[in-house]
Amino acid sequence: MNQPVIAADQTLPFVTVMYSGIGELRLFDHQTLSPSVLREADALLVRSGTTVDAALLRGSKVRFVGTATVGHDHVDIACLERMGIAFASAPGSNANSVSEYVIAALLEVADRKQVRLAGRTVGVVGVGNVGRQVVKKAETLGMRALCNDPPLQRATRDRTFVPLDDIEDDDIVSLHVPLTRSGPDPTYHLFDRVRLSRLKPGCILVNTARGAVVEGEALKDALRTGRIGAAVVDVWEGEPNIDPELLALVAIGTPHIAGHSIDGKVAAATMIYQALARHFSLPIKWTAQGSIPTPAVAEISSDGGNGESSIRDIVRAAYDLRNDDELLRSIRTEPGLDRARYFANLRETYPDRREFPAFTVALSSAPPRVRRALAGLGFNVRS
Repeated sequence: MNQPVIAADQTLPFVTVMYSGIGELRLFDHQTLSPSVLREADALLVRSGTTVDAALLRGSKVRFVGTATVGHDHVDIACLERMGIAFASAPGSNANSVSEYVIAALLEVADRKQVRLAGRTVGVVGVGNVGRQVVKKAETLGMRALCNDPPLQRATRDRTFVPLDDIEDDDIVSLHVPLTRSGPDPTYHLFDRVRLSRLKPGCILVNTARGAVVEGEALKDALRTGRIGAAVVDVWEGEPNIDPELLALVAIGTPHIAGHSIDGKVAAATMIYQALARHFSLPIKWTAQGSIPTPAVAEISSDGGNGESSIRDIVRAAYDLRNDDELLRSIRTEPGLDRARYFANLRETYPDRREFPAFTVALSSAPPRVRRALAGLGFNVRS
């Protein structure tokens, strides 16, 4: 066939150079996307802000839909199957980014509470691409990880998984499940009022999964009463119309950017690019090598002598999560009608954030455990 007409979200990284030469590219703003834009399109490339359903695709020639995201709640997969449209997403592309976010957040909360993470137990609910990375990094910092994932347990018969009830006794609970409302393991409001009331007093709850996995009103009550020691929330029920009362109560609140490293975005876009090329039998011409910008300060110096505090400072130098938290909190001063736009704009204009492997840590002196921990987090460590 001739080169396909590709309708693509204009915010996809490197989209122009990526598809140059393999298709006729037509960029769109997801806020104004309509069926008329897709009338002549053979392929549609989106991010999570675009709902792909029968109403959008009606009358189009689209035969391939790709979303440069891990989740695909915004895509009606059943509709695509009925219409004979191929589909691709990017599972695992942002796993390292999200796991780095979780570690950065836990180090920040531990600093505020003046406690150490080493020796704590962390319950990881959902042990897919992201959950596995969280387990690895948590253990690198000396934490003990307990894993809960009923579907994976049934598939693997791995007896090391624990029931969700056992997670309730952990110091930290980190959520990494998809949002499902039916089937044997629904996750909608998995952590409801009853579940939250059973958590260990003072527990730190981290949600980078989907907002509705946690019952928002119940979480507010648990934080107000001190039943939960702290909450880190990156995903929100009803986003972009988030609850400002919940934001005021959480220890760290961010605008659904845990997986928004430039490394993760490019990995996702590359996976979709390759899937499209295979579908239309086109040559794969573009690679990300040399395309991702280097960090402004790629080398971090430290003596590493203060153990976990030094690790926290090094993580902050690579990714200071406090900045994302501060920007989101400004939403509380926005008029109600503008809050959704403010939240969405924070995501759309998110700066290039590099992952830890892009940084070298120069240690003048440090205990071996600090060196091992930094290497385990992904940093390049040298003396």
